[in-house]
Amino acid sequence: MFRNYIKTALRNLTKNKLYSGINIAGLTTALTACLLIGVFITHELSYDKFNKNSDRIVRATMEYKNAETVNSVATTGTKVGPQFKRTFPGVEEYARTFLSHNTVRLDDKIFDEPRILYADPAFFKIFSFDLIEGDAASALDAPDKIVLTRSMARKYFGNEQIALNKTLLSGGKDLRVSAICEDVPQNSQVKFDFVTQFLNLGNGVKEETWWTANWITYLLVRDKNSIAALQEQVIEYMNTAEVRKEARLEGNNYLTYHLEPLTKVHLHSNLSGFEPNGSVTYIYMFAAIALLILIIACANYTNLATAQSAGRSGEIGVRKVMGASKKQVFLQFIGESGVITAIAAVLAFSLAVFLIPYFNNITGKEFTSASLIRPVPIIALIVFSVIVSFFAGVYPALVLSGTKIIGILKKGFSFTGGNTRLRKTLIVAQFGISVFLIIYTAIILQQMKYMQTKNLGYEKDHVVVLPIGGKMLKEFKTLKDAFTQVRGVESVTAAYETPEYVEWGDGVTVTDEKGKLDISLNAMPVDLDFIKTLKMELLAGRDFQESDFAMMDTANNNANYHLPYIINESLAKKIGWSPQQAIGKTIENRATGPVVAVVKDFNFSSLHEPIGPLLMFLGRDFSRTFMVRINGNDMQSVLGRLEMVWKQRIPDRPFNYHFLDEDYNKLYEAEQRTSLLFSVAAGLAIILACLGLFGLAAFSTVQRTKEIGIRRVLGANVSNITLLIAKNFLSLVGIAIAAAIPLAWWAGEKWLQDFAFRVPINISVFIATAVVTILIALVTVSFHTVKAALSNPVKSLRTE
Repeated sequence: MFRNYIKTALRNLTKNKLYSGINIAGLTTALTACLLIGVFITHELSYDKFNKNSDRIVRATMEYKNAETVNSVATTGTKVGPQFKRTFPGVEEYARTFLSHNTVRLDDKIFDEPRILYADPAFFKIFSFDLIEGDAASALDAPDKIVLTRSMARKYFGNEQIALNKTLLSGGKDLRVSAICEDVPQNSQVKFDFVTQFLNLGNGVKEETWWTANWITYLLVRDKNSIAALQEQVIEYMNTAEVRKEARLEGNNYLTYHLEPLTKVHLHSNLSGFEPNGSVTYIYMFAAIALLILIIACANYTNLATAQSAGRSGEIGVRKVMGASKKQVFLQFIGESGVITAIAAVLAFSLAVFLIPYFNNITGKEFTSASLIRPVPIIALIVFSVIVSFFAGVYPALVLSGTKIIGILKKGFSFTGGNTRLRKTLIVAQFGISVFLIIYTAIILQQMKYMQTKNLGYEKDHVVVLPIGGKMLKEFKTLKDAFTQVRGVESVTAAYETPEYVEWGDGVTVTDEKGKLDISLNAMPVDLDFIKTLKMELLAGRDFQESDFAMMDTANNNANYHLPYIINESLAKKIGWSPQQAIGKTIENRATGPVVAVVKDFNFSSLHEPIGPLLMFLGRDFSRTFMVRINGNDMQSVLGRLEMVWKQRIPDRPFNYHFLDEDYNKLYEAEQRTSLLFSVAAGLAIILACLGLFGLAAFSTVQRTKEIGIRRVLGANVSNITLLIAKNFLSLVGIAIAAAIPLAWWAGEKWLQDFAFRVPINISVFIATAVVTILIALVTVSFHTVKAALSNPVKSLRTE
């Protein structure tokens, strides 16, 4: 019997190639989307769970209040790890970490490596990074040791087996390879190519301090169930008089730490660490997209199956006359649904493997076909296929199996009443989902365009960013002058960090006739020509100049040491000064000094955040990056000349550069990926919805063939007949549009609320979407109606 169902199903597939092709294409598309999105969601949810101690590892984050401002950061001072281990029995181990770039040399090979991790000796005890060679307990027990990943061992030595105990030169020190570990999994928030001891960062980390928070600290607790209790103990301890005195806390200022479970950091934390966090909200959104596309495909199958059945009345009638039971007819049509879904599942798996590289471009991940050829994706695909097969086929199967024999043989099938309501509901649902996704995508794309074109308060284009490291600070002036003299270079400056995302937290004290005012803010140590190079606008005053170094007098134990300051517009307003009033006023940061300029507010953090107070001070010794503005007309030639100067002056470091606008774009990678995913989803949704409408138009045209023939005989033209049949469908599309618009507006508003700088939702988006959707629907319906209207009415009437 089962064999007969399969044979009948295959016969019907080949007989109705158009409908079968549409069904298989729709279900293949939907299952492919579900499979790929499922792989992405599974990957995101698995972050850091490969660690054997994942449920006992926490990240300590810092919260402090100063000058009536509460700040939270993912970094801590050097004291947190060792002090918590000494103080709390529940803390078993700690690892302070810092990711940096530096040159690594082996003989005549020199590479600028961007992922060198500095970590405490317990790092490999806390985390489960598998060691191929070496011992976890001793891998970092001395400052002259370094651990390489398998890829780095092959890069430098050709073979990981011979790398052990070999010597590399980095940071001016000879480091012995003490262990080789497997390459870091993609689903790890801690990614590195090298690991060396934390104390190799220099004398600045040897002193234990609560402040100078530049380090990410992980703790291994003894009992996973004690994390909540340990959190309370930490808060209580940090509020003791001894700690407050040591941390120099006064009044209602405070300092405390929060313990974030490692497996919650990636999707649930607002504080990014070594890489930008994901978002559990986006996980829900991606899952919803997959589900919505699947619903549209299932609705398509249901609609097309009912459309097809109009031509199968004789077959079903004969089967029933020959004794087929309702159950047997039901199983026949469920079997057909199962065959179609099985074919779609096989095609979906093959298509997903083919699309993996393109999917990686959307998600920013590095999935391979091996990500799909695993038990979980394959079993999930089978389960989804069975569910889709049942829900897509159950309605037509029930209707077809439940129709009475006499009605079938006399009239054929006539789907009216409640069945009509269901089909109409499916059309409304399909187009409602499509319109929602189109509008929501349009809002995201408008915001992305706004972020790319917004005036940030500085010009980010054509600015080359070069790293400063090693001995370069000692030759800073010479190097800067050499870069400035390169033909095509317009200006050169340097700073601790680039201006698109300033992380340096600091504070100032202002004393005037109103009294003493402490303000918490962000700060930037910069060099001369910073304002000029980034083309910022000064509201009052002047840029830093060479004569300003004279006030930085270190004689007599810094008795006459002062710093010049440039403040932004927001800081001036917070103090209560106009830009002109601020010039010459004295403020105190590391030292007292005059305000020499007020710069117009510029975005120094993500557009998610409002512009806060910012302080810039002349701090050449803090510089970590050169910023070189070059002529945009001949960029490659200028870069070539810069490289020549670099190799002449800094032969021991590779010439590695990037552009400032690339740093800016990295801030919004998650939003860019989301916009791309929604664009693809919206396109798929409208295509699948039109396939469903195509099927229903075919169904309606077949059912009304005689009516169309009569109307043609009576003089109706093609446009009359097209509008007659299309108006019913277009009214349903109109209902879908009316239902989707307020939902899309609400969802768009919710998404935009995360941005301090945002576009207003323009009514033109809704109008354009509605018009385009109606036109697409009209073209889809017209294919069948025009074809029927142009056919010979005499033939239609004779056939009917």
